[in-house]
Amino acid sequence: MTSKIACKRLHSYIDSFPDTKTLVIGDIVLDHYIWGNVSRISPEAPVPVVNVTQENLLLGGAANVVHNIHALGGSVHICGVIGHDQAGEQLTHLLRSEEIETNGLIVEHDRPTTIKTRIIAHNQQVVRFDRETKNKIQRETHQRIFDYARQQAHEGLDAIVLSDYCKGVVTKDLIRDIVALAKKNNIIVSVDPKINHFEIYSGVTILTPNVHEASLGSRLEISDESTLREAGTLLLKRLKCKSVLITRGEQGMSLFEQGGRITHIPTVAQEVFDVTGAGDTVISALTLAMAAGATTVDAAIISNYAAGIVVGIIGTATVKPHELKQRISDEKNVQ
Repeated sequence: MTSKIACKRLHSYIDSFPDTKTLVIGDIVLDHYIWGNVSRISPEAPVPVVNVTQENLLLGGAANVVHNIHALGGSVHICGVIGHDQAGEQLTHLLRSEEIETNGLIVEHDRPTTIKTRIIAHNQQVVRFDRETKNKIQRETHQRIFDYARQQAHEGLDAIVLSDYCKGVVTKDLIRDIVALAKKNNIIVSVDPKINHFEIYSGVTILTPNVHEASLGSRLEISDESTLREAGTLLLKRLKCKSVLITRGEQGMSLFEQGGRITHIPTVAQEVFDVTGAGDTVISALTLAMAAGATTVDAAIISNYAAGIVVGIIGTATVKPHELKQRISDEKNVQ
């Protein structure tokens, strides 16, 4: 297969993104960035003094996954929990400003909206501080999330992304109910996992851990090709999922599929400035491509290109369809 044919095939899936419908369920985060310069050390303590030049608020966590899917052209809905506070209002405003529906946002009055504040000077993150609670959602909230997912499924849904940041929304019971709903309606379920939740992801369609997460989830230290294969195969078997995509940073990705097929995908990142949100981009592009009818291998390749773009940008970033298609066209070694 020639490079030209491969590009055409991948481009056709990207062109079909607007025909897909995805629901993102998970932990919604408000990303707060403070930008500045450092020219001296504080006389009070051995820490840099940051002269603030700019601040901005961005969609984070599950909301960043939604933003990525929306930017790539997919039809997307969000369902998660915010607090009865200013941050919750700001998140709602940010979503609406992107013309993303907010009917799936559920307010828990005794729960603050999660805020991650990053201070960045000279393109380097100086410090991050979080304001959050990690308590499990209330039973009533669980039911409201499931009812919203069921409504979306009945109206036609291609995929569900579970965006788990261990803030209390993605629980064992919720995953059990969502997986059952998805199987009944032939819906893809993809998960960007977290270390202390691996045992609850049973039955999902595809999981996208990084090497560290895959090591802890499989209880095997991934140190070479052999242990990588063993860990990926073990995760497939233990979690009864169809595929596991292990993201490996500068070494690219490795896709494990039922039946024993393993595909290694080399990185296409040209420069890496910031990996913030790269996992959100991977799960977004991967899920969209699968929803558009791509094979899991082609979907992984597309997500690899998308990630290669965002890691070259400081701060949480998204990718546009034309940018993704251009990056694929520029790559000479598409298979």
